[in-house]
Amino acid sequence: MADLANRLAYGDHYMEDLRLTRPNSTGVGAAARFKLSAPFGSQWAEIAVAEHDRPRRLSEAGRVGRLGRTHFGAVYEFAQDAGATRVELTTWSEPGSRGDALRESLGVRFWTRRKTKRALERLRRIFEEEQAEPLRRATVAGYESATSPRYGSYVESPAP
Repeated sequence: MADLANRLAYGDHYMEDLRLTRPNSTGVGAAARFKLSAPFGSQWAEIAVAEHDRPRRLSEAGRVGRLGRTHFGAVYEFAQDAGATRVELTTWSEPGSRGDALRESLGVRFWTRRKTKRALERLRRIFEEEQAEPLRRATVAGYESATSPRYGSYVESPAP
């Protein structure tokens, strides 16, 4: 859950073009950028893991909309319940302008609730059912792991 690269596996129905902002996609500080295909037009959003208390809680904070004016967050809480794990998701948002607040009240709030409910259902199926193929993972935009520097294997190029 704390690996944002796995978010594509259960959230790709409303998160488009999900890209990691750092090569490290797990734990506190990991961040991703994506496009929300919300009503009244799509918007870019960025989310980062703010707190990770494994195995109990995962807290994320982010910004969405024009100039990142609207702040939002999500808190996943995990609890053992009769041999199974119960996942509770709480989301919140603080609109940055009156226009953003109006847009949110006209349908974005309901749309977000419906899409996150579907994402949690997809997540449940991922955990409970056998997967025939590996889960989809996001990558870092413009990052080529084959060309990145390796510690201890730097070779200086010959002088011209």
